[in-house]
Amino acid sequence: MMLVEQIWTGNAYRNFNYVLACSETGEALAIDPLDHRKCLDAAKSKGWEITQVLNTHEHGDHTGGNGPVIEATGAKLLAHHNAGPRIDGVDVGLSAGDVVSVGRSVELLALDTPGHTMSHVCLLSKTDQPALFSGDTLFNAGAGNCHGGGHPKELYETFVTQLDQLPDDTMVYPGHDYITNNLAFTLDREPDNAAAAELLAELEDSHDPGSAMVTTLAQEKEFNTFFRLSSQTVIAKLRETFPDMPEEPTEEDVFLRLRELRNSW
Repeated sequence: MMLVEQIWTGNAYRNFNYVLACSETGEALAIDPLDHRKCLDAAKSKGWEITQVLNTHEHGDHTGGNGPVIEATGAKLLAHHNAGPRIDGVDVGLSAGDVVSVGRSVELLALDTPGHTMSHVCLLSKTDQPALFSGDTLFNAGAGNCHGGGHPKELYETFVTQLDQLPDDTMVYPGHDYITNNLAFTLDREPDNAAAAELLAELEDSHDPGSAMVTTLAQEKEFNTFFRLSSQTVIAKLRETFPDMPEEPTEEDVFLRLRELRNSW
């Protein structure tokens, strides 16, 4: 069985780190362990041994804890097969379809998910209810930016050809806590989105990233504007900002305009 510890760093970047463990052996994988002390302490308190570290991508707020965790544990470092020049000491380069095994009971499928950067992987657990460790590709109610070496068109392709095809009950574990801002953006773009309004109202009173809500892909499709590309409200609101939009825009047109607006929103 896969055990999941979501670690809230409480830093200015609002990072989530993760430690996943095999319930049978106690072997563990640390994902983007920026706050190395919290990750090491979490593993120690549960009697787990971190044997692997995985970076979803090359940005410093995801790789910055690699050194201390590896020094403390001797763990192997895994990352996208093209990330080697930008991440020191990668032991295993991952390609789409590769399987990351943790102990005896945990298997995670590597997805090659370009967009936020061009060397980004997400991990999908092979469990009865899948879990997606999505780094900075998919956030709760949002999508990654493309400022740091990425491309919006590739992010769109990742959303449509990969994320949108995953089972609806897939749990979403992102690299940052941006859910309240993202819901506010959804409502700015789709004011009649009842699911977004209801959840934002609920979270304004109760949101605690230290025990964060875990969304499913089905929920994301209700309140994440980057999945709502055929919404007539979304399209009409975009046309107010971009009068040159085609009469019947493609989903790619809608996604790219949304991503552009979110950059400065």
